[in-house]
Amino acid sequence: MLDALKNAMRLPDLRNKILFTLGILVVYRLAAHIPVPGIDSQALDMVFQANQLLGFLDLFSGGALSNFSIVAMGVYPYITAQIIMQLAIGIVPPLEKLWKEGGEAGRARITRWTYLLTVPLAALQAFAQAAMLTQSDPPVLSNFGFQTHPLETASVIITLTAGTIFAIWLGQLITEQGIGSGVSIIIFGGIVAGVPQRIGQMLQGNPLTMLFFIGITIITIVGIILVQEGHRRVPVQYGKRVRGTKVYGGQSTHIPLRVNSSGMIPLIFAISILIFPGVIASYFAAPPGQPENIANWIVNAFNQNSPVYWLVYFVMVVGFTFFYTDIIFRQQNLAEVLQQQGGFIPGIRPGKRTEEYLNGVLQRITLVGALFLGLVAILPFLIQDVTETQAMIITSTGLLIVVGVVLDTMKQLQAQLVMRHYEGFIK
Repeated sequence: MLDALKNAMRLPDLRNKILFTLGILVVYRLAAHIPVPGIDSQALDMVFQANQLLGFLDLFSGGALSNFSIVAMGVYPYITAQIIMQLAIGIVPPLEKLWKEGGEAGRARITRWTYLLTVPLAALQAFAQAAMLTQSDPPVLSNFGFQTHPLETASVIITLTAGTIFAIWLGQLITEQGIGSGVSIIIFGGIVAGVPQRIGQMLQGNPLTMLFFIGITIITIVGIILVQEGHRRVPVQYGKRVRGTKVYGGQSTHIPLRVNSSGMIPLIFAISILIFPGVIASYFAAPPGQPENIANWIVNAFNQNSPVYWLVYFVMVVGFTFFYTDIIFRQQNLAEVLQQQGGFIPGIRPGKRTEEYLNGVLQRITLVGALFLGLVAILPFLIQDVTETQAMIITSTGLLIVVGVVLDTMKQLQAQLVMRHYEGFIK
């Protein structure tokens, strides 16, 4: 791997891509330390220590939310917009037709609509996050609210929304002129940037505990790699076609069905929905000293330290894995594509029977991926309950992102090296 990296750095164009990517990450990290005006930094630290949900949102902002900087929301609104558009393509017939039959122009229009959808989502999320920090004790933002401070409120929302657009633009620059998927690289950089600080905190404790932390992290990484790269090869045969004196086709290939086709999207779905019951119930909960009602029970049940929360989180991740995988698989329409290209699965009739067979295989292997994602989702809570501490250098959700980005980037570098007759990263 080191030799391949040296070979990559010897190539001027590839070296420039790598250095450009690193430069963009430096710019983003600098922006992550520019706070929004009017922030009480001490109150913000206290809120983060008491609220684990903010730590999850901080993951997608690349560590910028912990400073409540101008890029505090990171690229999360854009990810949400992408998910909404992908689901809409599978549900709304005109969008599905535009995606399948519109070609590059149709996909470009959908991409443009995704960017446009990001703006209102970013503004809505900016208002929600700022309002939540205003209601904290002590308040992080004291001058917020359209009724009392309209100009300050508008400036905060506009600043955070513009910061999200700026982060997306940096990601697009990486995609076009750098190495890897820009949005993923932005998130990756923020996660990795927090590792040295966490390791430093762990080194101040028991060395044996530190070794346990490292061991849990390594085991989780190995499991993620095995599941992320695992796939089932479905054999495909193409019939021979004679045209004049030439024979076409007749070759054998396979369809690689991935064990985890949905990545970390189910975790985003689940955590986004689990936020609402506790937040809504908190407005109706009885204050301390008075008899508790059903709202108090909901607040306690959907606390991240509650076994009810873990169980619901696990079930929702498993369910969303099947749901999202089915949506993506239907968009590919593999059975129809095979039939149009003269391909067939040996022993399976083309058309409806092929579609049923592929759906059956996909559901069986997705069960493994869904259960694994569910376990990864609740793993930090289980370990924290047993050890009474955060026993992972990077959260399991963060590891999913890091491993996925590293594998994708390595494959892209490998492709660049193979084009230039160098030995790639992955043998």
